[in-house]
Amino acid sequence: MSPSPNDFLVVRGEEIVLGDDPIILKGAGLGGWMNMENFITGYPAHEHQMRAAMKQVLGEEKYEYFFDKFLEYFWTDEDAALYQSLGLNCLRIPVNYRHFEDDLNPRVFKASGLKHLDRVIDSCAKHGIYTIIDLHSAPGGRSSIYQTGTVYRQNIEWHCDSGNHQALLYAHKDFQDRTVLIWEELAKHYKDNTWVAGYNLLNEPTDSEHVRLLALYERLEKAVRAIDPNHILFLDGNTFGMDFSHFGEPLPNTVYACHDYSTYGFPSSPELFTFGPVYQNADDGLSNWEEINDSRYSALEHQLSIYRRDKASWAIWLYKDIGFQGMVYVDKQTPYMRLLEPFLKKKKLLAADCWGVDIAPVKQIFQPMLDWLLAAVPGIAERYPKVKKPDVMLGRMVRNMLMSEELCHEYAEFFRGKSFDELDALAKSFSLGSCNQRSRLNEILKADAAASR
Repeated sequence: MSPSPNDFLVVRGEEIVLGDDPIILKGAGLGGWMNMENFITGYPAHEHQMRAAMKQVLGEEKYEYFFDKFLEYFWTDEDAALYQSLGLNCLRIPVNYRHFEDDLNPRVFKASGLKHLDRVIDSCAKHGIYTIIDLHSAPGGRSSIYQTGTVYRQNIEWHCDSGNHQALLYAHKDFQDRTVLIWEELAKHYKDNTWVAGYNLLNEPTDSEHVRLLALYERLEKAVRAIDPNHILFLDGNTFGMDFSHFGEPLPNTVYACHDYSTYGFPSSPELFTFGPVYQNADDGLSNWEEINDSRYSALEHQLSIYRRDKASWAIWLYKDIGFQGMVYVDKQTPYMRLLEPFLKKKKLLAADCWGVDIAPVKQIFQPMLDWLLAAVPGIAERYPKVKKPDVMLGRMVRNMLMSEELCHEYAEFFRGKSFDELDALAKSFSLGSCNQRSRLNEILKADAAASR
């Protein structure tokens, strides 16, 4: 059933409905697109740092050209058609606030940021796919998209483009004011669009005091609904979407989003991983890599069976990347992958990223530092959030931040001297025609979608 111009999805009890018909939303996140992440597209550190290095190497004109073409190719009607063919009916779209506001010109909404977001939402609607707009990176920092510097967000991780290990959105009213203003502008723009399922106000917040997040949610809810009373709000639990212990009565027309983390069947890392495993490949040097992947597909099927039993909506992470866990992934023979092959190998050996990383190559270096840290300040084991163990925090600050910030310059140098045509070819590496499908994963998702009809 498709919506009429006046039909919005709404929450009724424990169901999402369209009119009188229950709707279960199933799909993926378009991570790495309007909110970039290092493991998804291969750069190191954080998006704002990578972009600063790229702008320095390419210059303004080529910089703007490359990233505009990247956004264009990453999702097209071809992607929407494939997505629809798998029976998926919802795309979660992470966005970085920097597309809508400059830190050097705060509280001024950039309508230009809607160009590609509108295009993808319209493309999805054409193919009968709902969208959820997800603020993956909220305002809160002292650097612009073109400068390096300290940046604070709604959580402590790379995926909110933080550049830091603290979540200070909750400690600064100005950052919260700017977050509210962005959502007010997005609500004005999309308030009549019935193919937008709703607004995911903050991705994976981490508020050590809990109550500040809840106060911000209440403020955002009032601000958005004063403009747009119809769309569903999607609220993540605290502590990376896992903790609802301080939440009160549910807000009306609201979905509470749990991020279903599991440690089963991932690389030798203490990190927790969310709904959607990472996968091995033949280049990882493991003779049993296919058997390992079989176990991970099995774990995913068990998760899906639980969601299906409980009639729960879900969005797997992730749709497209360079080969870790995407439903489709960039072919190794594309210009982008050939260009960056030596850098990607180096980054992997250094365990420079956080997500999907195997720390075995550097464990012997970090274990003595970890032992010293625990002996010197044993209280660090109780530091919030406790799901991030001391070894993870140590790696975050030394490898994922300090070291990786310097690697940004090395990454950008691969693009030096590239012509507009060469930059176009590099960006086009992310088009669906340049990608492979992760067939087994897509078969599992398609079968689950069919079983729920």
